[in-house]
Amino acid sequence: MFYNTKCDCGHQNPTGTTLCESCGNPLIDADGRDILEMRYDGMARRSQKSNPSLLDKVWNFFSSVKIAVWIILFTTLASAVGTIFPQENTFLDMDPAEYYTKNYGTLGTIYHALGFSHTFSSWWFITLLFMIGTSLVICSLDRVLPLYRALSKQQIRKHLNFLVRQNVTLVTQLPPQTDEIAWTEQLGAHLRKKNYRVHTDGSALLAEKYRFSRWGPYINHIGLIIFLIGVLMRSIPGWHMDQYIGILEGETKPIPHTSYYIKNEKFTITLYDEQDIPASIKAKGQIVPKTYETQAVLYHCTANCEATSGTPVLEEVKKANIIVNHPLDYKGLQAYQFDYKATPLLIAVKPTLSNPTTGETYGSFDLPMNNPKDSYQVGPYKLTLKGFYPEFGLEKGQPISKSNEPKAPAFIFSITGPGLAEKGEPYLYFPRQIDKETFSQDTINGAISQKLKIAVGSMEGVQFANYTTYLNIRVDKAMPYIWVGAAIFMIGVIMGFYWQHRRVWIRIDDGKLTLGGHTNKNWFGLRNEIAFALIKNGLEVSQKTLANGGNQG
Repeated sequence: MFYNTKCDCGHQNPTGTTLCESCGNPLIDADGRDILEMRYDGMARRSQKSNPSLLDKVWNFFSSVKIAVWIILFTTLASAVGTIFPQENTFLDMDPAEYYTKNYGTLGTIYHALGFSHTFSSWWFITLLFMIGTSLVICSLDRVLPLYRALSKQQIRKHLNFLVRQNVTLVTQLPPQTDEIAWTEQLGAHLRKKNYRVHTDGSALLAEKYRFSRWGPYINHIGLIIFLIGVLMRSIPGWHMDQYIGILEGETKPIPHTSYYIKNEKFTITLYDEQDIPASIKAKGQIVPKTYETQAVLYHCTANCEATSGTPVLEEVKKANIIVNHPLDYKGLQAYQFDYKATPLLIAVKPTLSNPTTGETYGSFDLPMNNPKDSYQVGPYKLTLKGFYPEFGLEKGQPISKSNEPKAPAFIFSITGPGLAEKGEPYLYFPRQIDKETFSQDTINGAISQKLKIAVGSMEGVQFANYTTYLNIRVDKAMPYIWVGAAIFMIGVIMGFYWQHRRVWIRIDDGKLTLGGHTNKNWFGLRNEIAFALIKNGLEVSQKTLANGGNQG
C-alpha cells in the first residue's frame, strides 16, 4: 500500500520516497519523534514501483538483499560440498568412478554419481555465480542511482522536522542582536578548518565532507562483479586449464586441448643426508627428497598435430628446469612440479635386424616404447608395425595390453623383403629378454617367422626411464581480471572503513538556531567537530548536548 508522496511544500515526490526531495520533510510519520531513516536520503528505488511489470518483478527479486543472502548461502554450501572429497581435476592417471568407490565406499560412489566430483565446473554452480553477479548489479543500480540523485541535489535549507529528527541535533536561541548571516558564515569558516565543504543560503548552511565514502559499498560491488566475471571467463574454451600429466624420462607428451607438447629430458632428485633424517622416518625406510627437478622442453606443434595424421612437427619454444614453485612459463602456459614416481621402465631401444643363419646384419633402427612409427626401413627389408602392446598379455590366445605403461612391451611387425613371402611375414619382438622367455612366439596366431632376428646387440642401444615426473599444467587467462576485481574490492573496503560521510545542516529563524547532523558511523567524531565549531563561534555546548534523545553512539 502506497502513501501520498506530495509534500506540504508542494513538491510531488516519486512513489516510494520517504523524505521530500525538496525540503527533507518526512512523508511518513511526519508528526513522529523517532530518528529518521537516512538510507539513500529517503529517495525512491525502482524496486518500490507500484504496479510492477514482469521485468520489474524480476528486478525486485534480484534487488532484494534477503534473496542475495540466500544465493550466497547456497553457493557457500555448494562450495563446501565440493571440498568434501578431491575434485576430479586433481587426479593422476586414474578412473574417477573407480577412485571414489575404492577410497570412499558407497558415499564416494554417490558423490561421483551426483556430479559433486566436478562441482566448480558444473552448470549449476556456474549458474549460482551468475545469479550472485546479477544480484550485485541490480542491487547496486537499485540503490546507487537514488543515492546519486539525493546527494547531487541536496537542499541547503532543510525542513525543521528533518533537522530535529537527526541523530545529532541542537535547538537553541542565539544572543540578541546577532547578525544571523554573519554568524552562519563564521560557523562555516570554523567547519572548513575541519575539512568540510560549506554551502550557505542566507542564514542556512550545509557542510559536508568525505562524500566519496558513500560510494565505497558500490566500489566493492564493482570489484566483486569483475571478480565473478573473471571466474566465469574460466569456462571459455582455452581460457583456463588445470590438469596433471605424468611423463617418463625421455618421453614427449601432448598437452591436452593445446597445440603444445612437453618433454621430460631428465629428472633428478636430491635426498637429505642420512644424518639429517629423523630416526622415526629412517626406521620406516622412507626416502626423503630434498629437491626434485624436471629438465623440460616445451614444443609448439606446427603440423600433423592430430594423433591420427602422422608424426607431429614440433618446434622448440622454451627450455626450463622445473622445481617446486618455479614453473616453466610460456605465454601464460605454466608447468609446475607436482610429484614424481620411481618407474624403472624401458623407453627406447635400438635393435639390429639380422639373419640368424648366416649372421649377416642389415642395420638398426630406433624403436621408442611410446608412439612408435608405422614402418621402418632396415636395409632391404621393410618392417610394418601391425600391433603394439605396452604391457603385453594373452587373453584366449589373443594378444592384449594390460595398461599403457611400457612394463612388458611387445611389437608385432610384418616384414617384407628378399627371401620372404610377398605379403610379408609376421614377427613378434620383445625388447626385454624376460618377456621373450615368458611368452612363446608360436602361441600367437600360429608360427612366427624365424628367418630373421631382431635383437639389441649391447646395452648402448637400450634407454631406461628411472622416474616419471608429474606436472601440473595451468592456463589462466582470466587471472588478471580476478586480481583487478580483488584490488577494486579492497579500494571500496578502505573507502568505507577509514572515511565516513559527515553532514551538518543549520538554519536560523528569528534568532532560533536549529542544527542537525548525520553520518553513517563514528557519531562521536561528528559531535566533536560540531561542538568545536559552535564553541569557536561563541556557543558553549557539549557532545552530550548534541545527542538527540541521549544517543551517544
